[in-house]
Amino acid sequence: MNCSEATTAQSRTAIVWFRQDLRTDDNPALAAAAKSDAVIPVYIWDPDGEGDLPPGAASRWWLHQSLVALDAELRPKGSRLVLRRGASADVLRDLIRETGAEAVFWNRRYEPAVIERDQGIKSALKAQGIDAQSFNSGLLFEPWTIETKGGTPYQVFTPFWKACLAATPPARPLPSPKEISPPDAWPESLSLDDLQLEPKIDWANGIREAWTPGTCGARQELQRFLKTSADAYSDTRDLPATTGTSRLSPHLHFGEISPRRIWHKLMEWGADASHDSEPYLRQLVWREFAHHLLYHFPHTTNRPLRSNFENFPWATNARNLKAWQQGRTGYPFVDAGMRELWTTGWMHNRVRMVVASFLVKDLLISWTEGARWFWDTLVDADLANNTLGWQWTAGCGADAAPFFRVFNPMSQGQKFDPDGGYVRRWVPELALLPNRWIHAPFDAPADVLETAGIALGRDYPHPIVDHAASRQLALDAYAGIRTSEAT
Repeated sequence: MNCSEATTAQSRTAIVWFRQDLRTDDNPALAAAAKSDAVIPVYIWDPDGEGDLPPGAASRWWLHQSLVALDAELRPKGSRLVLRRGASADVLRDLIRETGAEAVFWNRRYEPAVIERDQGIKSALKAQGIDAQSFNSGLLFEPWTIETKGGTPYQVFTPFWKACLAATPPARPLPSPKEISPPDAWPESLSLDDLQLEPKIDWANGIREAWTPGTCGARQELQRFLKTSADAYSDTRDLPATTGTSRLSPHLHFGEISPRRIWHKLMEWGADASHDSEPYLRQLVWREFAHHLLYHFPHTTNRPLRSNFENFPWATNARNLKAWQQGRTGYPFVDAGMRELWTTGWMHNRVRMVVASFLVKDLLISWTEGARWFWDTLVDADLANNTLGWQWTAGCGADAAPFFRVFNPMSQGQKFDPDGGYVRRWVPELALLPNRWIHAPFDAPADVLETAGIALGRDYPHPIVDHAASRQLALDAYAGIRTSEAT
């Protein structure tokens, strides 16, 4: 055998299976694959492999743009993204047969259905003699690495936060490979349009104007946050009329930026005594807490963590649910949030809490209905965060809000949108109302409404429920749950 034949015989082809890690830097699976003689990056569109919750419409739009960005990131490195669709196990088996690949690398996900699928794939590949390895790229601390002194999972955030701070700090982010060796012949690939991720009727213009998916967009948001918002984060994070938050949630969900990169950037930024990185680090660790809970309590995707809530007397009211979805409840702060969501695929976190409280406590509609709507309309729809957020508001999950906390949509607006800028942007029919009445037009005198050109019931709806009466109904229902818990 001559030297060239020996080199060929020893060559190794690796498949790197991209999922929610759509970047080339700090990507352990790609870094491992890049050591091979040939690398085949692949994305598999496998919505049926996501269990009962395939990606929603807004997420699919974002995914399309993010895949464009990832392919553009791979091309200068001598590579490209292969696109396939179908059951992941079948597609990987076909690719191995077509390319002779001897290894498959991917980064882990933590949703219950995906864990089960991936475990089956890894076992099957190893049984074939394929080197199958998975890595952590999406979390600072994997769910099984943080536990109480008793060896149990955490259910309250503050001790979880302290445990994370006491743990070994996250590793520094990996650099992007300078070159990624291509195969001698590329396997066939679908076109991105073949995946049919974008809507047939283009309703995404508002999302397109609000976001730049991809690694470049993620880094721009992080730079913008550190430069203009991070110092005032504690004071402005609850003000939806300002850009006081990081807006990194969709980029984190799709893996366009790693939490380790954000962590270390914040640590470097916070090393200057004039900066305080802790308030935002807590939010980053809240995301970790969500994944911790979902991993240890997988049933919480559609059932309450607190079992006594299984029989909560939720109402079924299609008209009220639709009014909430459309931002037509008659409560401006709630309606502004729901319209922001519909237009941009995102909603300010303070407003998320208010609209969620309104659904589950003013309307007594199950948190699962809200979670389902958010799943379809949010560009940052993340199963762990969505589940934790809705169960927290409903009071049926870990670290749950006290049952008696029922957000008042008027006072919340008055406190966090005192000048009405947020409401005026998203509920423009109320734009001419004075600040005093912008969050409660139903209390405005007739002459004020007339001057503002508003006829309630025509230009803007009357409230669909009376908040005070609904609050009492909610408290009575929650008191019943507490009684059953005590007995």
